[in-house]
Amino acid sequence: MNITKFALFAALSCCSVSAMAQWQWIDGQGRKVFSDRAPPAEIPAKNVLRSPGGASLSKATAVPDAVPAPAAFAKPAADKGVDKGLEEQKRKQEEQEAAKIQAEKVKKEKARLENCNRAKQAKATLTSGRMLSNVNANGERGFMDEASREAEVKRADSVIASECGPAPEGDQ
Repeated sequence: MNITKFALFAALSCCSVSAMAQWQWIDGQGRKVFSDRAPPAEIPAKNVLRSPGGASLSKATAVPDAVPAPAAFAKPAADKGVDKGLEEQKRKQEEQEAAKIQAEKVKKEKARLENCNRAKQAKATLTSGRMLSNVNANGERGFMDEASREAEVKRADSVIASECGPAPEGDQ
């Protein structure tokens, strides 16, 4: 079983080696560049560190400095098509952010309405006049006295005032 895994790993490693960058050189700003294409003609042969096959580029195989780069290797000019693509991507991102903000507002409003309804139900139960039970700090069940009932009604009123009115200014 281990030999099979090793053989599979070796085969995958060989495949990935061919996908690695085969050229390496130092550009005009002193940065190392890795590419699967030959360096531009303006890069002197002494700055080419690695070429296909693993050896550094020699003068015999170097592209002469006087020969201009073909049009296929020249830097593409910034045209409007690229800018349109970037603008479209930026617009889509802004739309996604706006949709995310809108979804968050809807979620907050839904939570506010839910809290409002719960507080109204709690107040209706508290003011119904029925005997209500509660659990104290020791986990014992007892009946709610008038003082605790009034405190709960005040708390329900404050929740109703904050959650059932118009949305706060920051949430609109």
